[in-house]
Amino acid sequence: MPPISLLIKPASSNCNLWCKYCFYHSIAKSRQIDSYGTMDIKTLEALVRKALAYTDYTCTFVFQGGEPTLIGLGFFQKLIAFEEKYNIKKVKINHAIQTNGMIIDNEWAKFFAENKFLVGLSLDGPKDIHDSYRVRPDGKGSFLRIMETVNYFNEYDVEYNILSVVTAQVARHINRIYNFYKKHDFRHLQFIPCLDPLSEQPGGYEYSLTPERYAYFLKTLFDRWYFDVVKGNLINIRYFDNLVGIAMGFKPEACGMSGVCSCQFVVEANGGVYPCDFYVIDQWYLGNLRCSSFEKIRNSKVTKTFIEGSKYIDPKCKECKWFILCWGGCRRDREPFEQNKPLLNHYCLTYMEFFEYAGDRIFELARAFSQRR
Repeated sequence: MPPISLLIKPASSNCNLWCKYCFYHSIAKSRQIDSYGTMDIKTLEALVRKALAYTDYTCTFVFQGGEPTLIGLGFFQKLIAFEEKYNIKKVKINHAIQTNGMIIDNEWAKFFAENKFLVGLSLDGPKDIHDSYRVRPDGKGSFLRIMETVNYFNEYDVEYNILSVVTAQVARHINRIYNFYKKHDFRHLQFIPCLDPLSEQPGGYEYSLTPERYAYFLKTLFDRWYFDVVKGNLINIRYFDNLVGIAMGFKPEACGMSGVCSCQFVVEANGGVYPCDFYVIDQWYLGNLRCSSFEKIRNSKVTKTFIEGSKYIDPKCKECKWFILCWGGCRRDREPFEQNKPLLNHYCLTYMEFFEYAGDRIFELARAFSQRR
């Protein structure tokens, strides 16, 4: 059977921060049950046992939230024990976790390093920018505590990257943010566009990312990144790395850049499964892994409907010379659907402007990297 990847939410939507732009908070509030509490050990054991029985190649366990560390370190220690118990086929197991870093200490950092977790750490730049939206429940900023976590990760050689949410403010100040990240030698970066609530028209909040702001952000960041790359100072920015890979003929590893959805096996704390992190809502409930198999969930009518809905290509996309890089973009940016078809990407004009600006250099880098292979 093929490789399997699970995105697991062991603490459901629960979080110890109150980020003002959090998309998962709005998703959870739209469900009949906004929080499924914390995952019990029997559910964790079932997930590990079924995943390792299913695949003959690799198994990837990714943990996200809410804030997944709220469930406690003991949960993850049980994960490792279950893997040792059920990995009869000796398949390769990968671990990853996305955390806000608020409760990470020496013990957590040591565990991540010893068990080869790839950690995504949420950080939105320097203190004044980060603390504008990533706040504690009492309204105080979280920046200083996150930088303590950075020190723990560096001390224990944890493999980590920085994940930043691109709000209007981040877009305006991307030069400052890039300088800050270089100063701290953050060399693996992800920038994800801020999402407005699923049921609302985009652009209605102070933090909302408009197409114009996003175009400025991409062009400014690309100039900085390109200058460093050609000087031999390679900084990994996931979106740009994927674009160069596409230009080289590879499929993107980021699902939102592939032009069509797949079943991501997003598992809530109660074992319920959904096709995508952006769609953990009642409408797209696929079943529960405590009593269903991966095959049944992957082949369910709801899964097939979700995937089919993403396959529609707008006629304007077919005519666009940059479709070879864009592929229509993420389904979430093509909401709402009309007549069961997604709209043109909310950032269509953004991408057209950006590719006209940077496209030649993307293909230039692709040719250069191809020659080195």
